[in-house]
Amino acid sequence: MTSPMESVPNLSALAGSWTLDPSRTSITLHTKALWLLPVNGTFQAVEGAGTVGADGSVTGMLVVDATSVNTENTKRDQHLRSADFFDVQKYPTIVFTAPEARPADTGDLHLDGDLTVHGQTHPLTIPAHVVAAQDTATVTAEVHLDRSNWGLTYTKKGSRLATHVVINAHFIKS
Repeated sequence: MTSPMESVPNLSALAGSWTLDPSRTSITLHTKALWLLPVNGTFQAVEGAGTVGADGSVTGMLVVDATSVNTENTKRDQHLRSADFFDVQKYPTIVFTAPEARPADTGDLHLDGDLTVHGQTHPLTIPAHVVAAQDTATVTAEVHLDRSNWGLTYTKKGSRLATHVVINAHFIKS
């Protein structure tokens, strides 16, 4: 068993089934508009689960409700939900499936999986840090995405296609 708040590069110590705690999880987006203006947002509805085998093998999934995007600007949020961006009428969810995790040189992990956004699925490796305490685990990760890879190509002059995503996911052992 892991000691309180121990960093866990050896996943076999976490063997079992895990359920995401949405109330303690955040997925945050950061980008820039008009060259300088920061645009920050969060997804307020997310579900997920994972399994860690005794051998340290990993399977997992995060499902984000794309309609829950919130930038604290109603007009912008409606635009993000429109066909120009997430098109939530057709594609209400964003899904990351991770059938594999492997050690990184830093002692952290690489989550190898597929990200489905806007109906398009592409492989994605997310560097992640895992901290565990008894029957809870926190996975923190940051990734830079070019949203045009997923068909999100709408832009105005000065807007960026790159988006920085920060994930802070809390799991409870089932």
